[in-house]
Amino acid sequence: MKSNITLSEGQIAEFHERGFISLNTITSSDEVNSLRSVFTRLFEDRAGRNEGAHFDMMTHDNDDQPAKLPAIINPVNFAPELRTIQYRTNALAIARQLLGPTATASFEHAILKPARYGAHTPWHQDEATRVDPNFDYNQLSIWMPLQEATQENGCMSYVPGTNKGEILEHRSPNSDPRVHSIECAGGFDPNDAVPCPLPAGGAAIHHGRTLHCAGPNSTDLPRYAYILAFEVPPVPRTNQRDFHWNREKVTANLDRKRNWRTHGGILVEMIRRLRNGALQNPQRILFEVRRGIRALLRH
Repeated sequence: MKSNITLSEGQIAEFHERGFISLNTITSSDEVNSLRSVFTRLFEDRAGRNEGAHFDMMTHDNDDQPAKLPAIINPVNFAPELRTIQYRTNALAIARQLLGPTATASFEHAILKPARYGAHTPWHQDEATRVDPNFDYNQLSIWMPLQEATQENGCMSYVPGTNKGEILEHRSPNSDPRVHSIECAGGFDPNDAVPCPLPAGGAAIHHGRTLHCAGPNSTDLPRYAYILAFEVPPVPRTNQRDFHWNREKVTANLDRKRNWRTHGGILVEMIRRLRNGALQNPQRILFEVRRGIRALLRH
């Protein structure tokens, strides 16, 4: 399958200057309809919950409470048909135009904002979620809504130019480490935010350091988003950082993940990582093996 999207020089320059761009179309309406059915099923089945891949980002993630912002990490592991979609092909082509030819897929997730009560996604920088902060990451995310994304149902908003700064201080929402999500603790003005409404099948593309959030869903329909992330091989830093907000987490999904890993899941996880993109770049293989060994020793 070949990509059918080429960015203009102006779009590429805008991404590097402002930290984000948007496209009205990144795949066909037929594929969007198909993906909506796939993700409706995955969220109804709570795919990957036993291994910590399905969780609520904004609550304590207990089985007996409604999820305010459910997410599924790497849904391709539970729906193999996602490997061959046009969206994935186009997204990789865009990533290589913006990051360079060594860019590979690194991560993906899906987020559901339930109708009428889907929670606000806090302000954050994606790089602040990295488990190992002692690498320099050049990464981006491509966010595609599976229905029209508006300010009423939680479209993306960005603070332009924050891609050029450092990682700001983050924390757990309400200083509660049992909540999976993180939020930026300050150092920016949310009044500078630019909302980014999109049609279904459009795309918001942002750098890993660009501050962003997504509002709550107050509409009568659920809001699904499918996000693909890409990066070039990370480079070790000369001066170390400490993302303490990640180390402090004591969430229910991390407990499920630890239990799954200690019962053989760590090997499954390493194989998945290699299959999902690392095999395309020798440096990435070494990075993923190192990350897998650290996870095994930690858990």
